[in-house]
Amino acid sequence: MNPESFAAGERRVSPSYVRQGREARRAHEHLIQLLLEQGKCPEDGWDESTLEVFLHELAIMDSNNFLGNCGVGEREGRVASALVARRHYRFIHGIGRSGDISAVQPKAAGSSLLNKITNSLVLDVIKLAGVHSVANCFVVPMATGMSLTLCFLTLRHKRPKAKYIIWPRIDQKSCFKSMVTAGFEPVVIENVLEGDELRTDLNAVEAKVQELEPDHILCIHSTTSCFAPRVPDRLEELAVICAKYDIPHVVNNAYGLQSSKCMHLIQQGSRVGRIDVFVQSLDKNFMVPVGGAIIAGFNDSFIQEISKMYPGRASASPSLDVLITLLSLGCNGYKKLLKERKEMFVYLSTELKKLAEAHNERLLQTSHNPISLAMTLGTLDGQHDKAVTQLGSMLFTRQVSGARAVPLGSVQTVSGYTFQGFMSHTDNYPCAYLNAAAAIGMKTQDVDLFIKRLEKCLNTVRKEQNKASVSGVDDYDRTGDVDIEEMALKLDNVLGDKDQ
Repeated sequence: MNPESFAAGERRVSPSYVRQGREARRAHEHLIQLLLEQGKCPEDGWDESTLEVFLHELAIMDSNNFLGNCGVGEREGRVASALVARRHYRFIHGIGRSGDISAVQPKAAGSSLLNKITNSLVLDVIKLAGVHSVANCFVVPMATGMSLTLCFLTLRHKRPKAKYIIWPRIDQKSCFKSMVTAGFEPVVIENVLEGDELRTDLNAVEAKVQELEPDHILCIHSTTSCFAPRVPDRLEELAVICAKYDIPHVVNNAYGLQSSKCMHLIQQGSRVGRIDVFVQSLDKNFMVPVGGAIIAGFNDSFIQEISKMYPGRASASPSLDVLITLLSLGCNGYKKLLKERKEMFVYLSTELKKLAEAHNERLLQTSHNPISLAMTLGTLDGQHDKAVTQLGSMLFTRQVSGARAVPLGSVQTVSGYTFQGFMSHTDNYPCAYLNAAAAIGMKTQDVDLFIKRLEKCLNTVRKEQNKASVSGVDDYDRTGDVDIEEMALKLDNVLGDKDQ
């Protein structure tokens, strides 16, 4: 309602009441005005009424919501289902134009404003999380793997002779396929074992750069967030190598935005060497539905080049989801989640260590990994080659998601490349192990329930092992009412395709 509408209302209702209502609306409008002027995430989260006022005001700026609009084109924001329209808050036109995902749409001023504000808020949060010198970023409606592909395709135009991408090994299919899909040949650099940790082999990376010659290398593709016992790559040292040989550096920061350690590595890498772009998932870092990522970097013009490489318009759903989430949380709410995640990591580490020791196992020492933990399963693997897989299957059927039981000697072929010891990030890790991660949003009760169920599963597997050893019959696979062999196969497929 505008001032004239309020004045008209005063002729029908007591003016003092109307003025009170007008002041209440001004409180909403003031928050919206600050957001549009500053483009920063508010310190405190908005309530739902303010959010709905803001989204409604934006939506009615799009042509499909104009009263009396007459659309005669092939794409006029028509929606057959009212439920679908409400699900999207009537933002139907998407974001961007055919030549640039960040461009403004003449038909959709509201959606365009939503896109600009979302990118601005996400940039603010990246700085809050530790990468203070980031220059630009944008939300893209693709998950991490395809977003990495978009970055590689953009670099192709800058390096026409390039054929290879140097990639310190991480056993996760999406990031490997992102390079193959872009038309490049991944050059896998095996990790080195330092204590329990798998770390970047810097000498092997530099030797391969010299062997292949810098002009033939598109980039070095490094990783921050990963499953223990692998730890984040040595980003600072890799950044120095990239600067020395003038090779671009792309960082897969999938769920690293929630970790101050991962963000510090990126900040330091950009300071001492070269990092061109870093990509992170929306769902893993902001607890929104799967389907979006953030592409960010330290060179504004290069990030704009990537946005222009995206063909066609794009869905506004990921942008809308993260906008609503950040405005609901505010900076203080998001910082609280980051703090709680660190506390959960310590708690999970403590409880998992106690459980491991009670079963003659140990928690692997992976201090450089700030999110993922691993405990050995040496006693299981030493007794029976199927016991580790059985444990993973039992956890899965008991509704424990996210845990990974990693046996020795798994072999997996991905896009024509065969990985020995797949899921363990190296050909021959010394022991089988179980992974668990303390990611954003985890609660104390999640840890407690996981430890309780893991304890029961370990006890059950060991009982079946003892029974088999006494009877001499290999029948422990029949634990419970499920076909363990079948569930193990399903679990392997789920874990193999799982996007980090």
